[in-house]
Amino acid sequence: MEAKQLNEIREAVRERSPLVHCITNPVSIHSCADAILAIGGRPVMAEHPEEAAEITETAQALLLNLGNITDVRMESMRYSAEAAGRRQLPVVLDLVGIACSGLRRAYAGRLLREGTPTVIKGNYSEIYAFGQETYQSAGVDADGTLRTEELIEAVTALAEKYRCIVLASGAVDIVGDGKRCCLVHNGHPQLSRITGTGCMLGALTACFLTAEPGIAAAVTACAVMGICGELSATERGNGSFYTNLMDYLSVLPPEELEKRLHITEEGCGRL
Repeated sequence: MEAKQLNEIREAVRERSPLVHCITNPVSIHSCADAILAIGGRPVMAEHPEEAAEITETAQALLLNLGNITDVRMESMRYSAEAAGRRQLPVVLDLVGIACSGLRRAYAGRLLREGTPTVIKGNYSEIYAFGQETYQSAGVDADGTLRTEELIEAVTALAEKYRCIVLASGAVDIVGDGKRCCLVHNGHPQLSRITGTGCMLGALTACFLTAEPGIAAAVTACAVMGICGELSATERGNGSFYTNLMDYLSVLPPEELEKRLHITEEGCGRL
């Protein structure tokens, strides 16, 4: 995948300024809104069941994030998912916490029985857990012991099962659609030291899907977040890193993405 294509997707988002409806957790709601604004989109964060579908009807994409789940948010997500289906909007389902929560795992399954999102996203543990019922992890962090081969297989299996794009985030982001798997090697450890970077990645993906409905949108999100993380790294601390990250999301030069982009592709057959 070429940097030129990714930069064209970025430019298209800035030209269109799409409205992205996010039903996400309050831990990262502010960060997700900032990230969408930084790349040129417009966020709306509405989660009341009596208005969720109506808000989705006016948007160009929908993000459903299972973090810090509540009864109200679960109800609203179903209504918004139905509305997005009627309008054929791109939808990102972020499986936050399903590796440590039976409630969230069962709810994600219900959402997928009712309609298929454009992208299923999660960290390594969450994507692996959704395909392996006996697998469980503690907390919402990615399991660094999972091997790349296992994760490619898990991504491919889910993509084939649901006929959608699957994004597994971690030290190397893995994006597959059942036919190809792109590994995005950009990133920096400091991204894991501030709250909500995984949720921001889901928000960026939803935004880029408004310009490109295929796998390239998710790859663009991973590359942009990873490269901005690399450029933002600082010894001053997490607060400075967050500020730097928002700055680079706003002003990342196309030539910087081209220079730093590191993507490889793997076969998507069974390993």
